[in-house]
Amino acid sequence: MHLGKTIRMERIINRDTERTIVVPMDHGVTVGPIQGLAHMKERVNEVAEGGGDAVLMHKGLVRCGHRERGRDIGLIIHLSASTKHSPSTNTKTLVGSVEDGIKLGADAVSVHVNLGDDQEQQMLADLGRVASSANEWGIPVLAMVYARGPQVKDAYDPEVVAHCARVGEELGADMVKVNYTGDMESFARVVDACCIPVVIAGGPKMENRQDLVQMVHDSVQAGGSGLSVGRNIFQDANPAGLISSLHKVVHKEYSVEGALEVLNSPAAIQGSSERQTLRAQKHSVVPESA
Repeated sequence: MHLGKTIRMERIINRDTERTIVVPMDHGVTVGPIQGLAHMKERVNEVAEGGGDAVLMHKGLVRCGHRERGRDIGLIIHLSASTKHSPSTNTKTLVGSVEDGIKLGADAVSVHVNLGDDQEQQMLADLGRVASSANEWGIPVLAMVYARGPQVKDAYDPEVVAHCARVGEELGADMVKVNYTGDMESFARVVDACCIPVVIAGGPKMENRQDLVQMVHDSVQAGGSGLSVGRNIFQDANPAGLISSLHKVVHKEYSVEGALEVLNSPAAIQGSSERQTLRAQKHSVVPESA
């Protein structure tokens, strides 16, 4: 691997555990300024303080979310976009370049591909070109690959997910993000058939934290390299506490029960209350209950 790429990969993947916690914040282009993404610096600060390894966002958002103090955190620039208003929202278009990422100090770039979409061929071509360009510059590529099309019966089917991972691998990505298949045995087969790190997506907002912690725990025990989860983290009442809990699972081999104890500890709850109070004072709103 290109030395520059190796160095940058170590900024987003823990070199000791070879795992990562990535929090995507690219949702604004797709669905607008949803809850959790109104004040970017605060959210990025919480991700960093909790022990996240990297944040992911579009190029224009970096100026709103760059950290000015505290713990450093990796940066991934997302190059694909579509909006919910499009008649073909699953068709992702390139809206940035590897060079954009380099100029912004990014440690990696990411591309989204939806297999089965009518414009699948264009998204595959985009990923291939980005991977080639990134390889020249020594920039890692994260491929987000899902099966979303009229002929896709089950996007979580292990064979379908394995195919998604293989597409990212074969087209030159350095890390691939896919759906979790639902159980350790089938996900282990997905990971085993892929020679690059495989991280899981979070999907829609879950009803409770335990489901998320359980899914992350099972995925890494099956050989996965961590997570790239957005809404289930940044829309949580205590993002820093939740990430701290997930950090224990991903990097410290905690059990689900042990991680939930960390999340529900008095210190975590107190920290959440203090952050909400400070946020409320800053923005002159009544704080949410912890």
